[in-house]
Amino acid sequence: MAKRTKNPLNKRLPRELKGELGKYLVIFLFFVMSISLVSGFLVADNSLIAAYNESFDKYSIEDGNFEYAEPATDEALANIEKDGSVKVYPNFYKEEKTDDFESTFRVFAERKDIDKVCLLDGEMPEAEQDVAIDRLYAKNHKLEIGDDFRMADTTLHIAGIVALSDYSALYQNTSDMMFDNDKFGVGVMTDDGFAALRDNHIHYSYSWLYDDSPENDAEAKERAEDLMPVLAQNGVLTNFLPEYLNQAIIFTGDDMGGDKSMIMAFLYIVVVILAFVFSITISNNITKEANVIGTLRASGYSRGEMVRHYIIMPMLVLLVAAIVGNILGYTPLGQGFADQYLASYSLPTYEVLLNPEAFLLTTVIPLVLLFLINFVMLTVKMRISPLQFIRRDLTKRKKKKAFRLNTRIPIMRRFQLRVIFQNLPNHIMIFFGIFFANFILMFGMILHPMLTHFQDMVTDNALSAYQYVLKTPVETAEDGAEKFCLSSLDTLGEERSSEGVSLYGIEPDSKYVKLDVSDDEVEISSAYSEKYGVEKGDTITLKDPYGSDKYKFKVGGIYDYPSTIAVFMDRSLYNETFDKDDTYFNAYFSDEEITDIDDAAIATEITVDDLTKTSRQLIRSMGSMMSLFLVFGSLMFILILYLLSKIIIEKNAQSISMVKILGYSNREINRIYLHSTTIVVLICILLTVPLCNWVMAEVMKVVFFEYSGWIVYYVPAVTYAKVIAAGVICYAVVTFLLNRKVKKIPMSDALKNVE
Repeated sequence: MAKRTKNPLNKRLPRELKGELGKYLVIFLFFVMSISLVSGFLVADNSLIAAYNESFDKYSIEDGNFEYAEPATDEALANIEKDGSVKVYPNFYKEEKTDDFESTFRVFAERKDIDKVCLLDGEMPEAEQDVAIDRLYAKNHKLEIGDDFRMADTTLHIAGIVALSDYSALYQNTSDMMFDNDKFGVGVMTDDGFAALRDNHIHYSYSWLYDDSPENDAEAKERAEDLMPVLAQNGVLTNFLPEYLNQAIIFTGDDMGGDKSMIMAFLYIVVVILAFVFSITISNNITKEANVIGTLRASGYSRGEMVRHYIIMPMLVLLVAAIVGNILGYTPLGQGFADQYLASYSLPTYEVLLNPEAFLLTTVIPLVLLFLINFVMLTVKMRISPLQFIRRDLTKRKKKKAFRLNTRIPIMRRFQLRVIFQNLPNHIMIFFGIFFANFILMFGMILHPMLTHFQDMVTDNALSAYQYVLKTPVETAEDGAEKFCLSSLDTLGEERSSEGVSLYGIEPDSKYVKLDVSDDEVEISSAYSEKYGVEKGDTITLKDPYGSDKYKFKVGGIYDYPSTIAVFMDRSLYNETFDKDDTYFNAYFSDEEITDIDDAAIATEITVDDLTKTSRQLIRSMGSMMSLFLVFGSLMFILILYLLSKIIIEKNAQSISMVKILGYSNREINRIYLHSTTIVVLICILLTVPLCNWVMAEVMKVVFFEYSGWIVYYVPAVTYAKVIAAGVICYAVVTFLLNRKVKKIPMSDALKNVE
């Protein structure tokens, strides 16, 4: 009984730790790094999401907004509130280009009852020229409290830095594929200051709150559909945006929530890989200590005691690493992830919250995974009888003779092949480790060239340098300006949420858009075709975003236009479809800026910068994260290869010692043992790079499908070369370390465990 309460085998644990300190230290550090990253992410994510969710009640965030062509009368607002069971608040805004730097600034009047403002620094506006601007907009344009900037020939004085509760993600239009906190910003002024600004680009926007908040998005959708006809009866409706579709409000919560599943998958993949590395390490130790295990088993030690002994060290390493990692997650790394989110989103103030879920996900579940994988392996191993352990016969299957290798193969090559086949389980783990490391490396390398390529495609395939969308048809004397029609319909939302589709009505002999279809057919953009899998000859159905009408179009071709989900048709077909007169138009193409149209008549001006905002923002927000993936992928590569290659060397230590006695030099020994691993590593690198590319392409399709618009997956050839080069360099580091390991193997090892 005393033996069971105080197991003498435990005395071996400190010696084992000391003897394998390098291996355990590497695994410990890698666990600490992985768990601290995930813990830091979960702590930051939980704290920020809590602040985001609280902001809906704290700042009275709207249930939706709509826009009229003209201000609504008091009678109309009263009818809306009565028939729609809502409370309506005027929330007008004016939008102008800034004079001192390139951007569009949207300014609101005071907000006292709805979509309230969180003051982060400074003071709220008091004087007529005072303005409080969004934190990210200020940061990206290096604006500080006390600075001035000009907008529409008016000087604005920055009194405070704020976060607008309904603009946590700075979407200028909900149809945009990505927010843009560089060339778009928001702010608030006093009522007098707002009234003093010119009205050229004023938007008569109204926000509403339901009398009883919807329980979920399904109910919100149903109530919004009931409300829209009421709004249409009381004014000329030009925009209608329920909260559940407002990307400026919901994108932040969706993105932070979606990142969690990805980061947890990453952690568990790392844990499983390292658990298998541990299992191979333990299996190797069992092989080395087979005689001792057999003797102990014959002396009365049970299988359970042996299993517990060999599983203690991996569990202790992970437990200590998890504790250290969680501590780091609440300190510098948690703040680092919070800073990453705050570099993209305009969130209100937040507090760091304790997160029990982080402890469960980063400590309890990894410990369970590690325990189960190693417990199964050890249980199977320990079924071997004590006599077999003493004889070092560690397989239940009858040993088979090694298959013959052709004698024409040089002796050194045959020796290398034998080493490869004898260590096949290790090499299989090397394959999976390299695949995972290469996937991380590729992810860190492809985003920037892919987004740069997208920018180049958009720039090269832009329809024109300028697109002017008019409030009412206005003539221009600008040479080269060409009339067209523009409106928007929505997809049916069968595969994802409804997405806006731009409809272009083009002049028959347009110099900007060359169509090659019959009068009753349309061309769709290449972005539309690739995203939804629509081909020439198909029929597409789109719906009115503000009504129940549906429209069917026969696809007669694919137009090379990668930046927008769009449909192109002859202008006569457009006017016929939407019941317009033959001369109707509402937009101009032009390669030169049009200066003879009053700004008050222009609803929107679209330039190449507007079309590339997605790629610019992703590069800005993901840039530092890409460096993290590169570092982590490289460390993963080195760790897996070092540990598994080290196991192969240790497993063959007796053979290496023997060939040293026979007079082989260290260089020749490296050719036999290290070069065999080199062959496997190079083959794995070459096989996993195209495999990673295929998996990455599928992952990116899923990721970008949820965004509005489309980004083409693209990997330049040089990226493949970089991934391969990174793998070779990492393995060179491993080889250098293992060379020293081989040199330290003494010749006396050949005399040990001689059967």
